[in-house]
Amino acid sequence: MFSGNVPSSIGEIPEGVEALKNLRSINLARNSFSGKIPDGILSKNKLSGTIPAAVAKLTNLKTVDISFNNLTGNLPKQLSNLPNLVTFNLSHNNLEGELPAGGFFNTISPSSVSGNPFICGSVVNKKCPVKLPKPIVLNPNFSSPDTDPGSPIPTLGHKRNILSISALIAIGAAAFIVIGVIGITVLNLRVRSTASRSPAALAFSAGDDFSRSPTTDANSGKLVMFSGEPDFSSGAHALLNKDCELGRGGFGAVYQTVLGDGRSVAIKKLTVSSLVKSQEDFEREVKKLGKIRHQNLVELEGYYWTSSLQLLIYEFVSRGSLYKHLHEGSGENFLSWNERFNVILGTAKALSHLHHSNIIHYNIKSTNVLIDGYGEPKVGDYGLARLLPMLDRYVLSSKIQSALGYMAPEFACKTVKITEKCDVYGFGVLVLEIVTGKRPVEYMEDDVVVLCDMVRGALDEGRVEECIDERLQGKFPVEEVIPVIKLGLVCTSQVPSNRPEMGEVVTILELIRCPSGSDGQEELLG
Repeated sequence: MFSGNVPSSIGEIPEGVEALKNLRSINLARNSFSGKIPDGILSKNKLSGTIPAAVAKLTNLKTVDISFNNLTGNLPKQLSNLPNLVTFNLSHNNLEGELPAGGFFNTISPSSVSGNPFICGSVVNKKCPVKLPKPIVLNPNFSSPDTDPGSPIPTLGHKRNILSISALIAIGAAAFIVIGVIGITVLNLRVRSTASRSPAALAFSAGDDFSRSPTTDANSGKLVMFSGEPDFSSGAHALLNKDCELGRGGFGAVYQTVLGDGRSVAIKKLTVSSLVKSQEDFEREVKKLGKIRHQNLVELEGYYWTSSLQLLIYEFVSRGSLYKHLHEGSGENFLSWNERFNVILGTAKALSHLHHSNIIHYNIKSTNVLIDGYGEPKVGDYGLARLLPMLDRYVLSSKIQSALGYMAPEFACKTVKITEKCDVYGFGVLVLEIVTGKRPVEYMEDDVVVLCDMVRGALDEGRVEECIDERLQGKFPVEEVIPVIKLGLVCTSQVPSNRPEMGEVVTILELIRCPSGSDGQEELLG
């Protein structure tokens, strides 16, 4: 490593420095160098991270070539203040955001910034999209108003005012909760009293009707299977058995039931009955979903309707949710890198197929991705938002509030249209969850860790090992893992238009995948 003061007689950084192939570090700070940085000393390398704003302090800088690297982030606005800058080649990096205005950047050539697909501005003839707010993640363990570090400390009088307002809010919230609990209790008592008057639990009869009571036609509903005859039992068979509950989500609980031929199906009991469309609209939408077929989608096999109860009948997927494999123990649930890549690719294909059919999932998360007996992923819960009378953001967000960390930031902006790009965002979070083995949001004792931000920061600082599940023990092809992580980060861009289409994602993943004959396992750190 070179350091210390270099004689001023040297003047300029000598040509040929770039030819020192074994040079690991060079420190030329606090000297009197002049002239330009030699061609090739910075370009066509593997430099990563962001361009430091401190470069703007080099007021005599005339020529810079940092092309063909892996630089990321926005260009510091301070660079426009460099008075002597003549050439600044930024081409072929991963820079993003709007080009700074003023100074040298008013005359910069498009070729100097080419190869940066996420840069926008008049120079590249690409309009910059409206910036959206970042997703808000609340820490349940800590709450404090934001204060300016430079602002004066509030006086005791101010503290008392704040305390009184907080107390009023707390009292009001407590009263609201008490009223809600009382209301729910009353409703539960009514439901139980109604159920107690029925002679049997919810059951299928041997015919086509599904009813609360096999002897009461008034409560019978409509059962439709898209292929074959309904054969749920040879006699009355209890259906929604709590002992057979597979899980619960924003749209309802799911139960496992066995058909007369021994085949299992999954029954989802919708909990949005008060919001569901009329029977005609409900059946029309469900039949559309029933026509969708793809090897990576959970097949909808039928439905049941009454005005107070709606059921969806799905194929049963044997190995459970991706969430279970990632976060609930190891052993038989552990997924190798090849299995994880298959899940990522299969999920991408499923979402691409849905988008091609003009269906937005709205609720992509690891609990909605199931693994079958062959290790193939199957995406479930798709299209359920179509059953609501309108895509009301409040209703929709309340139904998928459990998907904390997966929700795209545009859900918080009423003026921005919700498109399939919200699925791309959720998919990007899912990719990072699969690679890291970490949840999208993790609450620490005094902090909240958002997975996207953690991975982006670690990657920028070269701490790649922190971005990969340690349970993999280095057994993965590096040439697959790193591009997959970067793809996940691109999919989680704050600006919807910067996210790729799911069809493009599938193509990229197929290009990333190593040939089957040469996917030998490599260790990350050699």
